[in-house]
Amino acid sequence: MPHSDEVSRVVHGFEHLDTVRAAITALYRRLSPDGVRRYETSVPASDVAVEDPAELFLGTQRAARALVRHLRLPDARMVVSFRTMEHAASVGLTSGPEYFVELNDRFRHHRRDIGAALAHEITHVLLHRLGLAFPTTRENEILTDVVTTYLGAGWLLLDAFRQDGMSSQKLGYLTPEEFGYVLAKRAEAFGEDPSPWFTSAVAYDAWVRGRDEAARDWRRPPLAGAGWAARRRARAVGDGVFRCPVCCQRLRVAPGRRVKARCGVCRTVLECAP
Repeated sequence: MPHSDEVSRVVHGFEHLDTVRAAITALYRRLSPDGVRRYETSVPASDVAVEDPAELFLGTQRAARALVRHLRLPDARMVVSFRTMEHAASVGLTSGPEYFVELNDRFRHHRRDIGAALAHEITHVLLHRLGLAFPTTRENEILTDVVTTYLGAGWLLLDAFRQDGMSSQKLGYLTPEEFGYVLAKRAEAFGEDPSPWFTSAVAYDAWVRGRDEAARDWRRPPLAGAGWAARRRARAVGDGVFRCPVCCQRLRVAPGRRVKARCGVCRTVLECAP
């Protein structure tokens, strides 16, 4: 997992949104809606806090165990170590039952983000066990960020984004706004409000921008929440294809009449208007 320590290297916006949406769809397809609903509670910060410098290794192991439990990984023992490395962290994917996670040595002194780094790496283990993967390394890393966030641990990654006039830090492959977008999708699905959890002001701002983008998904034709003018333009070109605003699966309805469409992936029933 990469990290950035320069303001100029933090990319903003929604450049990976197609891959992000494909990842949400793939997660629902692999786990089923009932499987996704097993992750209805996000991991609390207290479960992954590593506060006492005298207990760095014990605290890190406790955080890893908490994330293993949260992600419902059976028989997965994480052995965590620290070393000098370019990226924030890495994990060796084997058949188990032990997995070896390496964290960048800088986390010895930046302990507040250990949980975020572990969340991404342990999700790699989950995806490995699920056999869920995308074709390229870059796409797989985006998939990992999306799944970490959608299953309730990735808010830690967004909160690790901090910025001032001289420097910044960001973990993960998604932009801050894309983390906010996925977090908003999760919040809609589980009736969750993550806004009180953020300790980083810039992370909170990214969450708001991502939430606004996610809200727009409910206002796209032919959904009833779309404006009349937008639905009329879509009807004029005969466009009955749209994404489910919950799982992002592409759906098709006959344009020009009011219908209820049921998504075959997440089972959401959607009102579509002419």
